[in-house]
Order: sequence, then structure tokens, then C-alpha cells
Amino acid sequence: MFKPSTHDAPPWGLRWRSNTFFIVSTVGIGAFTDFFLYGLIVPVLPFMLEDRVNIPDHEIQSTISWLLAIYAAASMIMSPIAGFLADRMSGSRQLPFLLGLALLLVSTILLAVGRSVPVIALARFLQGASGGAVWTIGLALLLETVGQENLGKAIGSVFSFTSVAGLFAPVIGGLLYAKSGYKGVFGVGIALIGVDFLMRLLMIEKKVAARYKTSSTPPPEIDGATAEPDETSPFLSSSGEDLSAYRLPEPKQRITRALPILLLLKDPGMITALVIGLMQAILLGAFDATVPLVASSRYGFDSLKAGLLFLPLAASDFLLGPLFGWCVDRWGTKPITVVGFLYLVPTLVLLRIPTEAATHLRLPHQVALYASLLLLNGIGLAIINSPSIVESGHLVEKYWKANEDLFEDQAPYAQLYGINSMLWSLGLTVGPLLAGKLREEIGYGNMNAVLAGLCAFTAVLGFLFVGGKVPWGRFRNNGSGEVL
Repeated sequence: MFKPSTHDAPPWGLRWRSNTFFIVSTVGIGAFTDFFLYGLIVPVLPFMLEDRVNIPDHEIQSTISWLLAIYAAASMIMSPIAGFLADRMSGSRQLPFLLGLALLLVSTILLAVGRSVPVIALARFLQGASGGAVWTIGLALLLETVGQENLGKAIGSVFSFTSVAGLFAPVIGGLLYAKSGYKGVFGVGIALIGVDFLMRLLMIEKKVAARYKTSSTPPPEIDGATAEPDETSPFLSSSGEDLSAYRLPEPKQRITRALPILLLLKDPGMITALVIGLMQAILLGAFDATVPLVASSRYGFDSLKAGLLFLPLAASDFLLGPLFGWCVDRWGTKPITVVGFLYLVPTLVLLRIPTEAATHLRLPHQVALYASLLLLNGIGLAIINSPSIVESGHLVEKYWKANEDLFEDQAPYAQLYGINSMLWSLGLTVGPLLAGKLREEIGYGNMNAVLAGLCAFTAVLGFLFVGGKVPWGRFRNNGSGEVL
């Protein structure tokens, strides 16, 4: 959005508007707004379909399922498109970031006034498209702002924002609807969009701020950009690394010439990083689909009490996400990936105890045990938050540096995170369907055992391909054979 020349006067508040903390907070608030409005509408949808659209009771569940599917499909479609456009508009990502929020505003207004299924479906489609744009462009902004060395911590912080949104939005939505009706629900939503819009409008990207060359206002430095590497430098620093293994052949197909990032999908490390993100979303979707059912069928909980069972899951993510993100920055993606997914194997298997093996306990004790195990699983989810995004971004950086002519001197980070966001949406769609089917066919305990097996398989993939292959691999991170 900003295209300054070297003679332009710096804008008001350049320092704090281009400050790392402000940019990361803006991306976090954008993610928070997206998740919060998604969750805010969920408890209201059944009443909206019944009271305003006059859907018969027996059709409400199927209609809600279709509306959820439309949201996920829109996010999957929009994510790669947003990534492509954001990389083409390389001067500044602020404009597409604002356009994504405009879609969210339109969708919220349509939900507020809609009185037919097609209008509500269009609103959900626009909401999903906005979510795809927010995540794709927001993650690219994060990487450009904090650099690879601090990306894990930044990602962990953003996921903390979304954890709070996912935890409290349904509860607040239900309370607002009960106290003030639709006006209260959508009034809060539009107010939150206003705050989000103001922050995105004020934000000045690091690369834009650096274009102002004046004696009175030196351009803000990107964190760590000028720091000399030493024995305390973060693990992911790639200074002086031999990038010959990352040279790509000249693309021969029209689609790979237009989107050379597709050539990176031949790298097992990149595929594994994307699979890790997909698996993370599948686990979240599985918890979303099964925890309320267990709470209702096993413990007789109502919707509010069932929602409170998500508190241990979300609290772990909120409190420990930044910590484990820092661990990724410090020790690398491989050990955190392997430890995280191996940790989830026993914690998932143990979820069968309160529902099958501990039925002799009193009901309050069963609930306490189940909540404790959910807390342990929440820790596992916090561990695996960052590796996928950090590892894939790290690989793209290497391929870009080795093939700058192929990528037109612009690293395709937004396209990468568009693919990542698309797979995330796919996982959130597949997770509930897979978990629901397995729970019906083989029971809740065995369902979690299957998920534990998938986590063990992902841990093996992480050991083999993430953070540099093991010595017998085809590629190595440097010529000495050292596994990084």
C-alpha cells in the first residue's frame, strides 16, 4: 500500500508502526478476529436457521454440516489464490491483508441480515475465504518481520491468540444471544473487525519502513538481520551454508514455470512439513468433534459444561505455545517434531481410561481424570504447533537463495503458506469426519489408538526428513554430512 521514494518524509509513528511487536500483534489480532467470529456464530446458527430461516428441526443438523463444509471449502480455495496474489504484490502485503478483512466484514453483515439459506451460505463462504487470506498473508508477514531465527516463537504466540478465541468465542456468543439477541452478537463482531482494521491500516511492514532513507529517521532494522552469528546464534541460522543441493532444474511445464514453488513438492522434507501441519489440524478437528459427544453421552453434560472441557486443551496451547516455539528456534524442528508426536502417542491412548477402564470411579472422578488427560494432550498440541510452518519456511528460504532467478527475486512465502493453509482447512474437515466414523465403528478408545498410530508414523517421518535428513538420506544439509 505504501510506495515511498527516498525523498518522501517518513509517516507519523514510523518507529512504533513498524515495530516487530506491533506487527506480530496485528497478525495475532487478525487471527484472533477470524477464529473469534467463527466461534461466535457457532452457537447462534441453530437458532438462526430455526427462527429466521424457518428450517424444519430434522434438517437443521444437515444444514449446519453443509455450512461448515462451505467454510472449509472456501478457505481451501482462497488460501493458494491469496498466496499467489500476495507474492505478485510484493511491494506490500498490507493491501491484500486489508481486503481479506473486508471479506470478513461483508460476511458478518450478511449473517446479521440474512434470512435465507443461500445468503447465509454466501456469508460462510466469504468468512472462509477471509480466513484463508488472513492465515496465508499473516504467516508470510510474520516470517518477513521476525526472520527464520524467531519464527517459532512468533508462531507460538499467534496460536496463543487463536486458542483464546476458540475457547471463549462460543461461550460469549451464547451469552450475548441469550441477553441481547442477534444485535449483541453481531455488534461485538463488527466492533472487533473495526479494531482489527485500524491495526492493519496503521501497520507498516519492515521492508516498507526500510525505504525511508532520511537522516532523522533511520529505517527500523529487522530483528537479527545485522547480527553477527556466534555460539549463541539460533539453531536455524543458515549463514554460510552450501546451497548447491537446493538448485532446481529449469521448469519445463507451463504450470511449474508460473508456479515454481510446485517444484519444491519433490523434496521429502517439504512434503513431511506439510503433512505435519495436516496431522495437527486432523487432531484438532478430532477433538472438536468427539469431546462434546463424550461429555454429553458419557457424563450427561450440557453444551456449556461440554465447552468447559476444552479449557485444558486451550489453556495448554495458550500458555505453552510460545515456549515450545522458542524451543523450535533454539534446538530446531527435528527434535521438537519427534518429541511432540511421540509424546502424543501415550496421551491419546490413555484417553480410553476414563471412558472405558475407569468406569468404577465416581462420576466426578471420571470427569477430573478425563480433563487431566485432555490437559496432557493439550501440551502435546502445543509442542507440535510451530515445526510445520518453521520447517517449510526454512526450506523455501534455502530454495529461494539457491534459485533467485527462478523465483524472480521474490521468495514465495505467501504461496507456501497458502498451500499450508489449504491443507490446514482440509485437516479440519477430515478430522471430524474421520474421528466420527472411527468412534461409531470401533469405539472412542480405539479411535484414539488409531490417531496415536498416525502420530507415531508422523514422528518417524519427522525423524527421517525434517530439519535435514539423517545421514543415509538422499540429501544432506551440508557437504560434511552433518545432520542439522
